[in-house]
Amino acid sequence: MIKKLDLGPAHKEVFAAATPLGLIGLAIGCAALTPIAFGKGLDVAGLKTAAMYCLLFGAGGQLIAGLMELTNKNLYGGTLFTAFSFNWVMNWWALDALSGGTTPSSAIVLSVDVAFLVIFAVMTYGFGFYSKLLFLLLLDIDLMFVCRILKEVTHAAALNLPIAILTVLLALIALYIAFAMLINPTANRAIFKMPAAPMFRATPKATFDFSLRRAVFEALYDWWRDRAFETLEVDKLREKVGAKLEGRRLEPDLHYLAELGAVAVEGPSEGKPIRSVRLTAAGIDFYEQTILQKYAG
Repeated sequence: MIKKLDLGPAHKEVFAAATPLGLIGLAIGCAALTPIAFGKGLDVAGLKTAAMYCLLFGAGGQLIAGLMELTNKNLYGGTLFTAFSFNWVMNWWALDALSGGTTPSSAIVLSVDVAFLVIFAVMTYGFGFYSKLLFLLLLDIDLMFVCRILKEVTHAAALNLPIAILTVLLALIALYIAFAMLINPTANRAIFKMPAAPMFRATPKATFDFSLRRAVFEALYDWWRDRAFETLEVDKLREKVGAKLEGRRLEPDLHYLAELGAVAVEGPSEGKPIRSVRLTAAGIDFYEQTILQKYAG
């Protein structure tokens, strides 16, 4: 019985990619903090206004994006957005507390910032295996926490300007990546160019080389189109697959495909090799589904 094969990925995403949402939330949160970083909007109205943007966009946008990415089994993006969203809740609380005259504990803030620096340094390295721009985004956050820690330790006002510049740069990088993910597929061209190569190269995973079996299927399928279910001599099949053999024996794959039901063989017996082979109906259907994608669309 010929069956339609489910050849789709084992996991199908539940939601659309949520990374642009998280990045836009990050950019808006940074935009709300930018005037404060440059020493503006430090009155009660300014602090409370920035606090709400941090809560809604910085925390809310990234929390939603993080949970969606985790549901889609995007471990890195989901972990980053979800964890960072709670930091934005703390930004909201700190700004709201400052507007009421309460200053957050510098000792606790310093301790948490050191922990964040360690976390983001490791995450930066990990994102380097995905994208140069994502690596740059995380590197900006790393530098921001370095400046924050130095400021908390030294109380140097000169570090306010680097923190402000890094905040603006973080928003711009986040928006650029978000626009690239949203606009490029829509326009079907790279309006916002993204570097194709990652920062680091991961060790390739061991994969199965299907080239020989594909060559066998292609040769036998062409033979079937011309000769129907007439068998093809193995020596002629060996000539057709040619360089794909690369010194390997053809018989083990033919025996496997025969056990699978994809091919029918003639001649094998004790001490005797396969003389000829042909595709079965199931083998034809398998080839048409996997290679020719006859059910696609």
